[in-house]
Amino acid sequence: MYKVKEMFYSLQGEGARSGRAAVFCRFSKCNLWNGREESRATAVCDFCDTSILGTDGQNGGRFATADALASAIDALWPTQATPASSKPYVIFTGGEPLLQLNTQLINAVHALNYEVAVETNGTLPAPSGVDWVCMSPKADAKIVLDRCDELKLVFPQAKAMPERFESFAADYFFLSPMADPIIDFGPDDKKNSNTAKALAYCLKHPQWRLSLQTHKLLGID
Repeated sequence: MYKVKEMFYSLQGEGARSGRAAVFCRFSKCNLWNGREESRATAVCDFCDTSILGTDGQNGGRFATADALASAIDALWPTQATPASSKPYVIFTGGEPLLQLNTQLINAVHALNYEVAVETNGTLPAPSGVDWVCMSPKADAKIVLDRCDELKLVFPQAKAMPERFESFAADYFFLSPMADPIIDFGPDDKKNSNTAKALAYCLKHPQWRLSLQTHKLLGID
């Protein structure tokens, strides 16, 4: 049984594949926060901005089999697209998707010609067959993955500063400013914002690239 909070078709707004069309499949639940506001202050990840409880979101639900969920994902991909011009792409996210994503589901979407990506906190092993791994470490949670395609670090985190991950086996390194939208800020706010701090860090340490949540700036899902 797969428990999905929501599914939707949109553009990837962050990281190395920013701008690419994808079906997003957001699983319910996380191992670093239970999703309840009353427990946020004591959670390992206390800054999550995503609703991860239940299955009541857009196209959410409970799916008994991998094939059933794969079919629901495929129904969201535009029918006019062809594999030759635009390979179907699904991003499994959460919550923590590796609580539910398994080889059966990966095989089911691969059978429909999808490329499979996962956005994970890195604390759980990834099943075989994932084509693209984006890891976003949280606080002092123990990382069990030994490599990823891109490492996207929410910045700043007192217990997860970039220096801790600069030698990690990743192809791309991104800093994503912790939520403080740059729109509607005054000049002084911008100067002291997390965005400004991340920008300054990237300029000083060019191993890291700045990743903004362009989907939020553009007002899309």
